[in-house]
Parts: sequence; structure tokens; C-alpha cells
Amino acid sequence: MDDKYYLEFEKPIVELDRKIREIRELSPADNNWLDDEISLLEGKRDQLQSDVYSRLTRWQKVQLARHPLRPYTLDYIPLIFTDFFEIHGDRYFADDKALVGGFARLDGQAVMVVGQQKGRDVKQRQYRNFGMCHPEGYRKALRLFKIAEKFGLPIIIFIDTPGAYPGIGAEERGQAEAIARNIREMAVIEVPIIIAIIGEGASGGALGIGVGDAVLMMETSWYSVITPEGCAAILWKAVEDPKQAEANRIQAADALKIASDDNMELRVIDGVIPEPLGGAHRDYNTAAANLKKSLLEHLNLLIVKDKETLLAERLQKYRAMGVFAE
Repeated sequence: MDDKYYLEFEKPIVELDRKIREIRELSPADNNWLDDEISLLEGKRDQLQSDVYSRLTRWQKVQLARHPLRPYTLDYIPLIFTDFFEIHGDRYFADDKALVGGFARLDGQAVMVVGQQKGRDVKQRQYRNFGMCHPEGYRKALRLFKIAEKFGLPIIIFIDTPGAYPGIGAEERGQAEAIARNIREMAVIEVPIIIAIIGEGASGGALGIGVGDAVLMMETSWYSVITPEGCAAILWKAVEDPKQAEANRIQAADALKIASDDNMELRVIDGVIPEPLGGAHRDYNTAAANLKKSLLEHLNLLIVKDKETLLAERLQKYRAMGVFAE
């Protein structure tokens, strides 16, 4: 991995990786005389990685969830599904490129897969609007959910967004209404719905496609009512000192309890999917295999339920969330 893609807290790992690369370049392909040295350094690096990633802060997990090489929806689809056939447009206004979806097969089972999609370079990010859906994205998603319900197909959803797009045009076209309608309609869709938060899960942008029977999170993803930056800006206003701004974001992330283990403890989600050491971006195949395994486990539990039981349990799941005192 290029040095520019390492995060601040990974700097000690960078040095070891750089030394390993340098030694490999010195060692001829047909000569193994430096293998012992390389093995020793790799052992040190692996131990250091284990130490670093076993004690990540919530803010560091947010940074990993935003890693530019992290797998997105369109990276996972070919690794998990077969026969994917994308469907475009909301039949009202436009085709929102921040949301993709269509028919696919999961180990032979026909499903509808829907997910938010980011971009890697500037051009792709603009094309995908940084994974932030307009109202037509949520309306496209609802259209796909209704198609799935019509044909009795389970729905698999990948969430990865910093939030719904807050632009004037989106508001004029009914952003809040589109999200609210999806939440209402998803509560009564008569097929199993499995949701996986694969990166960022922020606010209504996530909830607009986030109501389901099983909600899962990748290990270093995050899920919250607002981004740490947004929370910090509201509570402490804008500050000029970069160190203080960073401290505010860290404090906000801790207060929001946005990590996967936090959400599991609070019973907001139903499962945490392990990632390869260092994050999903280090090994797409292993991350996808873990995700697929979890999807299949929950799907096999849900598809045997009749629709009355499915809907009753879905509603009870959300009614049971939260702590109340009278």
C-alpha cells in the first residue's frame, strides 16, 4: 500500500512496511538469503498491527471507515453476488448515481441488492456525489424495494454515507419527505430486509434505507445520528486551532458512541462483522467473505418466517430500542 494511504496513527507500521519493501527490492528473485530478515520484520509488523488495532479510539475507527481504499458497494457486489443486473432511475426525476441497486443472486438465492456508492478520485466522487443521496436516490431505493416485494425477493442493503445531500435543490425536491416515506414504507415491506453498514452510517442519510429485520455493521464502520464533525460544530462552534478542533471531534465521537461495539451494546444493531487486521481495505476478499457469511446466516433465519411474523418482529425490534424513564 502506498505510504500516502496510511493514517496518522499507523505511522509506526509505515516504517516497518517501508523497510520490508526496501529489503525485498535488494533481494534477487532467485536468492532467498534475506528471507529470515524479512520474516523477522514481518513478525514485528504483525505484532505492532495487532497492538495498534486492538486499542483503536472511536475517532480512529471513523478515519478507517473513511479510508480512500476501503471497499464500497460496487466492490463488494461482484465478490458476494452473482448475476447482478442494475436498475436505474426513480421514474420521477433522475437516476441518482449515489445509490446503486438491482437484481442479484446470493448463493443461488435471488435477491434485490441496494447500496450507497462513493468514488475514489475527484471525478468519481463528483459523479457519485460523495455517496450522499438526493431525494431521487431514496425514491429509486423505494422503487427497488417495491419490486422486490412484488416478486418475493429478500432485500440486501449496504449503507455507506456521510449523510443525505443537504443542497437547496435536494430540499426543493423533498429530501425530508423522501427519507420519511422510505422509513414508513420499509417498516411494512413484506420480505426480509438485511442491512449492512460497510463504512459510514450517518443520520437520515442512512435511515432512509436503514429499516430492516437485521442490521449489521462492519467492525470499523460507524453509525450515528450525526457525524463527529457536525456534532462538534454544534456543541463547540467553529474553532481556529486545529488541535482544539481535533480534540472536539474526538470528544464528540466518544459521546455519540458511534462504533460497532457501542451500537451492539446499545442493541441498535444485531451483529458485528469482523474485518481483516488493519481494516477492510487491506484484504477485500476476506472482508467480503466475512460479510457474505453473515448475510447468509441472517437470511437463512429470516426466509423461513411468514410475513406476519416478519413484520411483527421488525416493528417490535424498533419499538424496543432506547431507554425510557417516567
